[in-house]
Amino acid sequence: MTQANVANLPHTQPEAKNQDVQAYLLGLISVAAFAMTLPAAKMLTGELSAVQVGIFRSVLAAFAAIPFLVIGRARLPNRSQVKRMLLTSTGIVYGFPILTALGMHYVPVSHGGVVLAALPLSTAIFGTLITGTRPSKAFWVVSCLGFLVVMSYTVFMTGASDLYLGDLALLGAVVLAGFGYAQGGALSKELPGWQVMCWTLVISLPVLLPASLWLYDGDTLSHLSGQGLGALLFLALINSLLGFFSWNRALALGGIQRISQLQLLQPFFTFGFSIFLMGEAWNWLTPVVCAAVIVLVWQAKRC
Repeated sequence: MTQANVANLPHTQPEAKNQDVQAYLLGLISVAAFAMTLPAAKMLTGELSAVQVGIFRSVLAAFAAIPFLVIGRARLPNRSQVKRMLLTSTGIVYGFPILTALGMHYVPVSHGGVVLAALPLSTAIFGTLITGTRPSKAFWVVSCLGFLVVMSYTVFMTGASDLYLGDLALLGAVVLAGFGYAQGGALSKELPGWQVMCWTLVISLPVLLPASLWLYDGDTLSHLSGQGLGALLFLALINSLLGFFSWNRALALGGIQRISQLQLLQPFFTFGFSIFLMGEAWNWLTPVVCAAVIVLVWQAKRC
């Protein structure tokens, strides 16, 4: 080992540890924000259609992204990056927003957690396919075990035994979101995470703007309740924009597969929000299972 390498060695491990801490902290913040997707979308049922919710939240987020790019003096993405951003948009600009809103027209918030329990596994699979990185067999065992624990818990809690139309919509949302998350995480190794999300939204405006104008209904929007307006703004500014600043950064720092496992905690955040915001019942099994999931997430980090 050279003298230069020896000199650098003491700084390597602390830097890696700090990077991991930052990645998991940013990922946890994002997961908490994303957990509000289903409750917020549920609040809008009866006020806007699923397609209106999906397109309106994305177009509002796209316009809000423009000042970030201008003030941050973001460089234009190259042709390859634009192509991958368009692929990213299929999942997180169109697919997930529209399909989750559609799902909430048919199933309760807590029931939606049954299907969204597959989101971490979906993200990890697409992350492997897109980046070419190969996690260990132990990682996949832990990941699948985490999925089974969360799915079993949510099925037990909701008594979900029947297949609903909303489940099919949410399953599609899981597949498209996993693909979009993985694409965004891979791109965030080349560009800052906030730029990836902002550019993905902005380059979608040629589709989003005409679609939103076509879907625009002045009477419906003018009668939108205060709760509905707040839910739409939250979905647009937090879930479709700011939440991805930290999420993309976390995926780039900690690795798509490992950080994706934090999404196993999303149903528990969702249940918490549904208790405080929608009056659903509290139970003591939730924190117990949540603690078990935290152990699995930690184990996935070590694999």
